[in-house]
Amino acid sequence: MTVTLFGTGDAFASFGRSQSGYLIDSPAGRVLMEAGPGLMQSLKGSGVSTDSFDLLLISHLHGDHFGGLPFLILDYMWETRRKKLLTIAGPPKLEERTWSLMRTMFPHFELDKVQHKLKFVVLEPGRSKRLGKFKVSAIRSPHTKPDISLSLRIDGGGKSIVFSGDSGWNDELVEFSDGADLFLCECTYFESAHLKFHLNYPLLAANRDKFKVRRMVLTHLGREVLSREDEIALEMGYDGMKIKL
Repeated sequence: MTVTLFGTGDAFASFGRSQSGYLIDSPAGRVLMEAGPGLMQSLKGSGVSTDSFDLLLISHLHGDHFGGLPFLILDYMWETRRKKLLTIAGPPKLEERTWSLMRTMFPHFELDKVQHKLKFVVLEPGRSKRLGKFKVSAIRSPHTKPDISLSLRIDGGGKSIVFSGDSGWNDELVEFSDGADLFLCECTYFESAHLKFHLNYPLLAANRDKFKVRRMVLTHLGREVLSREDEIALEMGYDGMKIKL
């Protein structure tokens, strides 16, 4: 299994990093996780066809995580002409927000040309779903209210990947990630430990031993962390990084 980190930056694209995007290549299939605004540049710049994955996972409804979906849909309408059904799974209201965003950005387009090629699935916290050859599990992360934000676990091809999504500290995340081959963990802040809706490096460093995972890679890196890179002892991801499991 190979995981490619398309985007490891925060919502502000700090230090010029791309916003959230991850590609999972597995014997069980190809999965795209997150769809930041730079999604199409990442896919086409890497030579990845937009028709090559059948599952797309979204952790929550902030623009740096799902704002690239209208451009993907536009590509399916006019360029790639998607042939297979794409399952897009994420929190409640993902389908509603996606079409609302699409109509705002590209009004008067005939969306019925593509809607039948997209199947939206709601991921419920505390539950698992079988999506193709993958089992996808979710817990709620303390990031947004009243909207639901998710941490995700993908099991398939003999490997397990856990993605924290955007999250404040959450004891449940420790148990949820237990035994994972790869834990992609957000680390937005360094000094701003008082902001509880994101994780910060001092907290993660102090609690690293609680996470019983084979490999932990920090992502969703903010200005505070990137400006103090020489003080970071945990492994940091970078745009274009490929992780083989």
